[in-house]
Amino acid sequence: MDIIIHPKRLSGEIRAIPSKSQAHRLLICAAFADAPTSLSCTDTNRDIEATVSCLNALGAAIQRTTEGYRVIPTVSVPHQAILDCGESGSTLRFMLPIVGALGVDATFQMAGRLPQRPLSPLWEEMERMGCAISRPTEATLRCQGQLQSGDFTISGGVSSQFITGLLYAAALLPDSSRIHISGKLESKPYVAMTQQAMTLFGIDTKDFCVSGGQRFRTPGDLTVEGDWSNGAFWLAANALGGNLTVTNLDSGSTQGDRIVGAHLSALDDFAVIDATDTPDLVPVLAIVAGAKKGATFINCGRLRLKETDRLTTTAAMINALGGVARIQGDSLIVHGTGYQGGIVDATNDHRIAMSAAVAATVCKESVTILSAHEVSKSYPSFWKDYQMLGGRYEQYIR
Repeated sequence: MDIIIHPKRLSGEIRAIPSKSQAHRLLICAAFADAPTSLSCTDTNRDIEATVSCLNALGAAIQRTTEGYRVIPTVSVPHQAILDCGESGSTLRFMLPIVGALGVDATFQMAGRLPQRPLSPLWEEMERMGCAISRPTEATLRCQGQLQSGDFTISGGVSSQFITGLLYAAALLPDSSRIHISGKLESKPYVAMTQQAMTLFGIDTKDFCVSGGQRFRTPGDLTVEGDWSNGAFWLAANALGGNLTVTNLDSGSTQGDRIVGAHLSALDDFAVIDATDTPDLVPVLAIVAGAKKGATFINCGRLRLKETDRLTTTAAMINALGGVARIQGDSLIVHGTGYQGGIVDATNDHRIAMSAAVAATVCKESVTILSAHEVSKSYPSFWKDYQMLGGRYEQYIR
């Protein structure tokens, strides 16, 4: 779907959708728990459904309910399984160590840009610890063998999702394991979210030491908290002159993107923003910077490893709208020139599509977004909510 947005500031009250990041983590814990779990998660998306599909393939029985999910945990796991990850990097990187720990001969199916997204050094460390990983085709990955308990060492500079996957695996292995992080741990708050989820289910991960052979203990009923990452789009639209109230966001959350409010305040003047722990915020914060006084975003290298090379696509989006942005090494420099309007190719990236929609609220002319339907990866009801808040758009026929 391609759309044309006619500039109009947004107003009203909007409830933040459930956190995709927390939903992944709680579903995985619940699938290996000692009793069923009811998970309140009123909205879903393609990435969450990919994790549900993979857990069901491993023997869980997860069903969608009116309020969210009913998770019947695994009783026994299959010897072989096919796991469809869609385009979800979280699903693949979480599930790969899990199937290794379970000893399942697993074939992962991947779509979109996922086959090109990095799995090293997780791949090499899993092979060192007993698994055999191969690529039968460009769009498939196979994991065989039995991951061993022990000391894992992995770089913290590529993806925090590798550490999350290993934490789950360590709990499922028969003996105790320890995960050693070499170098700086990027996106540290996301690992804290994993530890928090595992603690809720009775698994101690302090200092990344995990006793193996444990069954997760269900807390019974849980609610997925509101998503700061997607709530950030509405908060950004408000910072650009909207009149929005965003509810269902917990200021005490472990989500790293809760810092968005502080970043938006900093953008009232020229700011330097470090993207180390919150790379997903860069596209929409860059939009706000271009409409205000500009900013430099540093430590953005990992944006190149997202659904798109998000460093390049963010700069291209701003320039396509009449702003001025350039890449310098791993930094993004945005000038505060304002926006005219234009055509943005979201290039199959949900965050680019939603960021362009925020920019459209302050453009002088209309904004056409190509691949606008990609919002369904994380926020299927985005366009419905955008319209509910006063946004004006229509389908664009090419």
